[in-house]
Amino acid sequence: MSNLNTFFKKYTNNLSNAITNINIKNLNLASKLIIDVIKKGKTIYVCGNGGSAAIANHYVCDFLKYFRQRSKFSPKVVSLSNSIETITAISNDMNYKYIFKYQIESLYKKGDILLIISSSGNSENIKEVLKFAKKKKIKTIGFSGFKGGYLNKNSSISVHVKAMNYGISEDSHHVLMHIILQYLIEAVKNKKI
Repeated sequence: MSNLNTFFKKYTNNLSNAITNINIKNLNLASKLIIDVIKKGKTIYVCGNGGSAAIANHYVCDFLKYFRQRSKFSPKVVSLSNSIETITAISNDMNYKYIFKYQIESLYKKGDILLIISSSGNSENIKEVLKFAKKKKIKTIGFSGFKGGYLNKNSSISVHVKAMNYGISEDSHHVLMHIILQYLIEAVKNKKI
């Protein structure tokens, strides 16, 4: 068990370092954009692959239920990673790289934003949806890990976690989602925003 104790300390130290070394200014900008969109009744679209898809879906759960329950707002949050039927249809009939782009083309309305989560920041479907967003001037918030990749360089607001490990990257993105959520609830409650 002592080996697990050593590993536990190392992992949690790495996780703590990854989170505390992000660009806090960009996290603040991301929080402001999210609350502005919620106040205006516009939609926040979220997406990601694998573990990042789970985090994207968790945004929906926490903002639609938890945030709404604790504030006067009713956020509109839609995960583009949520419908296996839609994802497999697009990927089978067209190409997997279009699974997010194809959905946002049909769903997006002026003033909506796109929140993208990707550890590598280089998945083809992430690149395609970002290209579309830039072309249509859709504001994007990108949560990336590792070296940040395309997502880090091309998001309107980049929250890059310098972690060279998928677990630490994904854990960081998940923690940051909860930080934004709970910060916004407190800020609304105390009338700071």
